[in-house]
Amino acid sequence: MAFNRFEYRWADGVQIKKPIEVSAPKYVEYLMDWIEAQLDDESIFPQKLGAPFPPNFQDVVKTIFKRLFRVYAHIYHSHFQKIVSLKEEAHLNTCFKHFTLFTWEFRLIDKGELAPLNDLIESIVLAY
Repeated sequence: MAFNRFEYRWADGVQIKKPIEVSAPKYVEYLMDWIEAQLDDESIFPQKLGAPFPPNFQDVVKTIFKRLFRVYAHIYHSHFQKIVSLKEEAHLNTCFKHFTLFTWEFRLIDKGELAPLNDLIESIVLAY
């Protein structure tokens, strides 16, 4: 996601195979619906005790987290001043810190993907 020009493209590989340009709110809507479908799919997230996870499980989880990171990047870039005006930045920063530490612990997002928020990550994650 480049911040000098905002362009949001969505493809889920099933209903929308070729990426389409969408607004940021529509991207988030598609993403949340897609994540819900992944979580509800028992072939990806088995519900029965002892049921095996599929071979592509880690790839699916990595895609979920990579796309969620894009939402954080958008929030910080486009809406952070509003969040500050509501005095809610500590909550956002805490959620993002936990999100980032979790992705690092399980190697869910390549460091290069985190580049748009590197300065922020250093200030709120590495500073404490």
